[in-house]
Parts: sequence; structure tokens; C-alpha cells
Amino acid sequence: MAVLTIRDVPEDVRVALVESARERGQSLQVYLLTLLKQEAAFSRNRQIIGEIERELAEHGGVDADTPNAAEYLAQARAEREGRGT
Repeated sequence: MAVLTIRDVPEDVRVALVESARERGQSLQVYLLTLLKQEAAFSRNRQIIGEIERELAEHGGVDADTPNAAEYLAQARAEREGRGT
């Protein structure tokens, strides 16, 4: 695994991070690693959304034979309710 070093962190920021970690019962290292992992996941989500937006822009959205999402959801709910789950 890589080691990251962050320099020149203002004291008030460090104190706030330590407090947030303490509130969660975590060390500062575990807390910051969790934040970094979340940011990396969000970054991937933003990438996917960007790809979808480009695809829609290039191809003009859905095709005429694309199922209606509202109808699809209604059908799925009806089937689920019919099974009693």
C-alpha cells in the first residue's frame, strides 16, 4: 500500500478531524482512510455519470423501443405484491 503525507494542515482542521474520528471511535488514520475511500468511490461514480451523459448527448437519449421505466417499476411492484413479499 502507498503512504501519503499531508503537510501544512492548519491546526483547527487537524483538531476537527481528530474530533470527528473520536466521535466515531476511530483513530485519525482509520477515519482519514475511510474518507479517502469514499472520495475515490464518489470519483468513480462521477466518471460513470459523465460517461452516461456523453452517451445520451451523442445518441439523443432513449430509443423508441426502450422500456418505460415507470411502467417497468409498476410491473415489478405488482409482481412483488402478488408474491406477498
